[in-house]
Amino acid sequence: MIRMPGSSFKGTPSPLTTNELALRAELAGAVQKLGGEIGERNLAHYPRLLQAAQYIEDSLAHCGYHVRRDNYEVQGKTCSNLEVEVSGTSKEIILVGAHYDSVFGSPGANDNGSGVAAVLALARRFAGTQNYRTLRFVAFVNEEPFYFQSKDMGSYVYAERCRERGDQISGMISLETIGYFSGHPGSQYYPVPGLGLLYPRTGNFIGFVSNIDSRSLLRRAIGEFRRQAQVPSEGAALPSAVPGVGWSDQWGFWQHGYPGMMVTDTAAFRYPNYHAPSDTPDKLDYDAMTRVVSGLEKVIQRQVNPTR
Repeated sequence: MIRMPGSSFKGTPSPLTTNELALRAELAGAVQKLGGEIGERNLAHYPRLLQAAQYIEDSLAHCGYHVRRDNYEVQGKTCSNLEVEVSGTSKEIILVGAHYDSVFGSPGANDNGSGVAAVLALARRFAGTQNYRTLRFVAFVNEEPFYFQSKDMGSYVYAERCRERGDQISGMISLETIGYFSGHPGSQYYPVPGLGLLYPRTGNFIGFVSNIDSRSLLRRAIGEFRRQAQVPSEGAALPSAVPGVGWSDQWGFWQHGYPGMMVTDTAAFRYPNYHAPSDTPDKLDYDAMTRVVSGLEKVIQRQVNPTR
């Protein structure tokens, strides 16, 4: 294990600025659309999965993007990863993604409406910008069981095609379940008992997690986040076999030799409504989520313009 030492925010955050209040409204609106209006979305509820994909495509197109549908079939049904790109002067690619399907039996407000809402908000802010590295935003399908960590998982299919094309992905950032925070002592759990001796037992922080091979990407990202964000953060590069470390779309990129990391509220190790019918939009802390996404905007700026 490699812990990411450094200064994590410990003070009282300032009130949200005007720009942050606008961001908060965007995030809450997208979560409400996905986790409230559309609800459970997966191959068992295929029309809703298609509705979610269309909502994401329309949202990105409204920002001026040309949306590419990267399609493949599962059980005779067309599944789509949705991709937009901001071309840079370099062929190196920074990819920011989140899965838009929900687990069977859950409306998936936090898992992963929160991650998709963040991708849409960040894509909106980077539309039309000029950067050194190329920036790609992708909404992935089929992250949840029964496709989790299989060759039918959307991010696995996408990463495989990237490798076949020779795409130079310098870093993949997976946004996974980022909306739940708790100030209650003992609200944070860990997959390995010893981690509780090193990390907080109060679930008020955002986690940055990678495998050992992606530790450089993780170190750069959390370092910039801590310089900019007003929310506590913890980071660790851990063996991918540790439960939870590979529980999102970065796993598919690891299988194809790309560095990747996950930004998460730790999901099952904190969120009492994880994979449950009660994972609804009213359970999320939109102020904290806004501060996380605002900090991630600065992280991405540094990733695509490393010398500025």
